[in-house]
Amino acid sequence: MRKSTRSGANGDGVEVAVISATDGHKTGERLYAVRDPKDPDGPALIFTPSEWEAFIAGVKSGEFD
Repeated sequence: MRKSTRSGANGDGVEVAVISATDGHKTGERLYAVRDPKDPDGPALIFTPSEWEAFIAGVKSGEFD
């Protein structure tokens, strides 16, 4: 699990983990799980490698600003 470098001391930000698919995807495929560190038992967003790359490209280009 990695925490965003932009996360503040108050827990703002996100955590990301690389996991292996076990169900619904190719077994063993790398997936990217993103969650709110203030709610570790809450929902996580799951991205395939191509979805993750598109998301990161959007963040870098300012698409979500």
